[in-house]
Amino acid sequence: MARRHRGRAAALVGGLLLALCGTPLQTAAAAPAAPAAPAGDGSGMVMVLDSSGSMAGGDGSGSTRIAAARKAVGAVVDALPDGYPTGLRVYGADRPKGCADTRLAQPVTALDRSGIKKAVAAVEPKGDTPIGLSLRSAAKDLPAAGSDGSRTILLISDGEDNCRTPPPCQVAAQLGKSGANLRIDTIGFQVAGKAREQLECIAKAGNGRYYDAPDAGSLTRQLQRAGQLSADGYRLKGDKVRGTATRTGAPGIVPGQYRDTIGPNETRYYATDLDAASTADFSATVVPQPGAAVGSLDALNTKVVYGTGSSCDSTTELFGQHEGATPLTSGVSRIPSQSGTGGCDKAGRYWLAVQRKAARGSDAARWPLELMFHVEHPLKKGVTPAQSEPEYGAGGKGASLPTGAPQDVTGGSGFNDARTLRQGVWRDRLLPAQTLWYKVPVGWGQQLRYDVQFANEPTVSGHGGHFSFGRTQVYTPHRAPVGSGTGEFTPQTLYTGRPALLQMGTVPVAWTNRYETNPNVTPVHSNGDFYIAVTLGAKAAEIARDPQIGVVLRVAVLGTAKSGPQAGSVAVQQTAPDDSAASADNGPTRGGGWTSGPLLPVVSIGVGVLLLAGLAVAFLRARRKPRPDGGNADPTRGGSW
Repeated sequence: MARRHRGRAAALVGGLLLALCGTPLQTAAAAPAAPAAPAGDGSGMVMVLDSSGSMAGGDGSGSTRIAAARKAVGAVVDALPDGYPTGLRVYGADRPKGCADTRLAQPVTALDRSGIKKAVAAVEPKGDTPIGLSLRSAAKDLPAAGSDGSRTILLISDGEDNCRTPPPCQVAAQLGKSGANLRIDTIGFQVAGKAREQLECIAKAGNGRYYDAPDAGSLTRQLQRAGQLSADGYRLKGDKVRGTATRTGAPGIVPGQYRDTIGPNETRYYATDLDAASTADFSATVVPQPGAAVGSLDALNTKVVYGTGSSCDSTTELFGQHEGATPLTSGVSRIPSQSGTGGCDKAGRYWLAVQRKAARGSDAARWPLELMFHVEHPLKKGVTPAQSEPEYGAGGKGASLPTGAPQDVTGGSGFNDARTLRQGVWRDRLLPAQTLWYKVPVGWGQQLRYDVQFANEPTVSGHGGHFSFGRTQVYTPHRAPVGSGTGEFTPQTLYTGRPALLQMGTVPVAWTNRYETNPNVTPVHSNGDFYIAVTLGAKAAEIARDPQIGVVLRVAVLGTAKSGPQAGSVAVQQTAPDDSAASADNGPTRGGGWTSGPLLPVVSIGVGVLLLAGLAVAFLRARRKPRPDGGNADPTRGGSW
């Protein structure tokens, strides 16, 4: 059975608006803080607070803007993880006039909640608005840039810079291009016109995001979102390596995990020596700042090259939306053909090429790049593998999934700290622009099938017409994305604050799947931990009233696990899980105000499909080039799942 890859490029024009009926979830309380970033990785955040004279004005609710800001700062430090390096800088707080009036009120050290609260309580609005100078100073307040850490300036302002020198948007652009893992988020408190335009410009130039806060309540909500998103960043792992722009001089890699960086429209090469018979699986994950500017056709391409430049395999993954960047992974393999006569069946030097494609206006910063390389040797001589499993079968859209009361879980920040889930119903909470990660052990002959439902959330007034997206992706143990495309499942849906459902899964794991042609089947050729990523779009910050949005996962591992990949292998004896307790590596309960009632299946009153002009979701993959050789919705009701 000769292995042939077929090229495929698909796009979704418009989106699906899933309008399922259900009463709002109870989501009042905030979730416990996530673990702090590793010490010494360069992570940290400094809040830059406008303390100019205008902040003494009323906030429209009988209080002052500075009082609302004090309350908001207190809320965000309470929600940050213990020990996360955090500081506070203020401007316009010391003199009635003066464009040099900026100072560090609390240094960026291990989180001192009481210290920051005392510092902001002592601020009295007085003077001018030197935003540009304050941004430049704030960059120096942060820890020295590490290779992995995320450094954030969080600017809260109720007006534009009135000092003009240095120009704040120009300063933000300089800092954004410094390559120091820096982002600048801005929150506009009751701003409009030129003031809002300037804050939006600062955020875009600084690889960050603008949050609008028209009242005191939204200021607290948006500040909490931006702060937690900074602290909950992707945890990178691997040996440092530096790819080259061409194959000449490319660094040699052996099976393992690596870290590098990659700029817009740049290609990085890595070299390795392979034998004639083993399968080599590669993956590349880029980790931009959450919400950084991207186009829907911005992409990550991976390619395995042999000889004079022939491509053994090539895969392109697209962001598929323009709300802001999220982690993006592309996987590629070198799989010798069954005949052994293909152009990539020879022993010798191979190269992995990773290319980041970016449109004009997309984030110009260098992104962390995480590489995974695994080699799988052929089966022993005389061992006959079980036949391939190219059909979803019982694991299709109509699969029967677990029901019952959901258990709390805290998703990881990436592949490296993904939380283990077993079969069951799970609930979590995520921020706009955030991706949460989980992993599920899947054995030979088994397949993963799951649903993701985004909660029915209270919405902000005036959000009508706004929409965001929800997305999920499943990855093989070697981090190849599968399951989406023009086949059984669709990975993305619209989110408007009403319940939205996604279904995803894999075909059964079979060693011989590697010789199939379907890109959703070929990578599913090894047993182990399969990864689930769940993402919410950045524009959900304009829709949902609560800082975080609820999500429920119904997870099933279908089929009987076999003892090995060979034909006739026996079933593995498995102990039934104790459904009363969470997995050993799951964190503490993260209820966030959720009730513990049962998950109630109901009949949806209506499902609307709305083609939205102007939304081009080019999410589906442009998959591998030819080788040389040749359900049921489960809306929420009654304030519980």
